[in-house]
Amino acid sequence: MMKAKERAKLFIEHFSVEMPEAKTELNYTNAFELTVAVILSAQCTDKRVNIITKELFKQMPVVELMAEASIDEIFNLIRSCSYPRNKAKYLSAMAKMLISDFNSNIPSKLEDLQRLPGVGRKTANVIGSVYFDIPAMPVDTHVFRVADRVGLTTKAKNPLQAELQLLKVFPEDQLNIAHHWLILHGRYLCKARRPECERCSITSICRYFLKR
Repeated sequence: MMKAKERAKLFIEHFSVEMPEAKTELNYTNAFELTVAVILSAQCTDKRVNIITKELFKQMPVVELMAEASIDEIFNLIRSCSYPRNKAKYLSAMAKMLISDFNSNIPSKLEDLQRLPGVGRKTANVIGSVYFDIPAMPVDTHVFRVADRVGLTTKAKNPLQAELQLLKVFPEDQLNIAHHWLILHGRYLCKARRPECERCSITSICRYFLKR
């Protein structure tokens, strides 16, 4: 039986060739925009978030304007995403805290990022890895599912358990890109309801496929 570390090595070898430039599909131009986009992306597609942020960033391109806006104003601009009322409250409070505690800048430390309203461990890991190049493994539904199916994790019951296992099997310098490989593979091939195994090129190392 192949061990998780062996699978991770082969996973890296494959995707380094097949997807060498993997990155987030969220549109952003600075740390503030990325943070807003990642908060909005919770249980919402990147495609939908990119539609929302295009107009949102026209109206509120800087943290000061978002802090001055009412929750209703923010809500009206993001209402087509999931849980817009909660997210409007998070964005408003997040912008205010950035001004009061962080000199209007997105902090670069994971523990500081997690202080921001609407930013939990996964969101902080995304911002940290994508923008600040901090080695991290954010675990969303795609990462959790694909890692389990392929056999990169074993009986992880929640995202934190999966994250801690993945941190052990991937080399630190491969964590950030591996995160994107897992997401994109889950988004376009290893789908939740019907994985497209017939189109997949890593079936030879996939625990799910080999057990079918």
